[in-house]
Amino acid sequence: MRRGRTLILVLLLVVIVLAGGFFAFTQLTKKTPKPAEVVKPTTVKIYIAEQPIPQGVAVTEAVLGTIDLPPENVRGIMYEVGEKDMLVGKIAKLNIEPGTPIMESMVSDSVVPITGPSWATKIPIGMTAISIPISKLSVAAYSINEGAHVNVNGCFAFVDIDPAFQTVLPNLTASLSSTGFLPDTLTALTLGVDSAKGGQQGRVELDPSLQQPYYLIPSEKVQRPRVTCQTVMQDVVVMKLGDFSLTDTGSASKTAAATPQPQQQQQQQQQQQPPSPPDIVTLIVTPQDAIILTYLMYSDAQITMTLRNPGDQARQATEAATLQFLLSQYNIPIPAKLPYSMEVNFDPTAAGLSVTTPPNVPAP
Repeated sequence: MRRGRTLILVLLLVVIVLAGGFFAFTQLTKKTPKPAEVVKPTTVKIYIAEQPIPQGVAVTEAVLGTIDLPPENVRGIMYEVGEKDMLVGKIAKLNIEPGTPIMESMVSDSVVPITGPSWATKIPIGMTAISIPISKLSVAAYSINEGAHVNVNGCFAFVDIDPAFQTVLPNLTASLSSTGFLPDTLTALTLGVDSAKGGQQGRVELDPSLQQPYYLIPSEKVQRPRVTCQTVMQDVVVMKLGDFSLTDTGSASKTAAATPQPQQQQQQQQQQQPPSPPDIVTLIVTPQDAIILTYLMYSDAQITMTLRNPGDQARQATEAATLQFLLSQYNIPIPAKLPYSMEVNFDPTAAGLSVTTPPNVPAP
């Protein structure tokens, strides 16, 4: 009887152990569900101007469009899709061209008063307009006009100057007389400068044949400048070629309408006063470039502009053009000093030579 109870207890204990082991095994082997991965958006839609939005006009849904941008290119000042209520109804603070992303700095809650000339609204924010004098050659034969994209080149003439005087070398010399003190006395002699006998400052050289020193002075009174030309600005937009109007267009038209003139008289006035070629051009540049152009104008640098394709936005690295660069770049040799030369426009009669003219041949 006791053996039967013991056997039952052992079997019961074995069943409990097996059940506990099975439960522990299932708990350990049970897979933990992975958290759902958060899929980040690959692009973000922002609002752009699909149509031109003039300054002072309210933004409506009809003029808005969307564009996809990478998240790293989206800034907090842009209006994303879902923020239409924050954008529609605002007033444009400047002219917004089609395709431009609309930012908070471009719009306002109130009407922005337009002050100053109307063409000032064509200048982008952060840029400025500056006018420089031109000639026919400096604007590519007047092919450069409003809206053109140009490169600005500058040519500079360098000369050597005296650092103390800040004047062009060579200096002028003058003779001094009666300088210093008398012997054994404290009486000072007066200093006299005779500039009439002075000349240009030269240098002393030694003659290799005679072994005698001699004094050289320049043969020209003016120093020859060393010219250097280089591209200083690229892809600059032209605002206008020529002068701006001094009067308002609307008031001018009203005045013309109030005092009509016969068509024949107007044609005669146009014939008598032909339009003069423009002598000035206005460029849209950064404030720093405006300072550079101002310096070039007041330093008498020669400024020229070259016309470029408006779709070409590349920047080309250029080398400054100097005499040494031209000789090395284009393989131009310096002629040797020969004991003979060629006579230009040689005339035998002028040289005292007799010329026999063959029959039926005109004399030279």
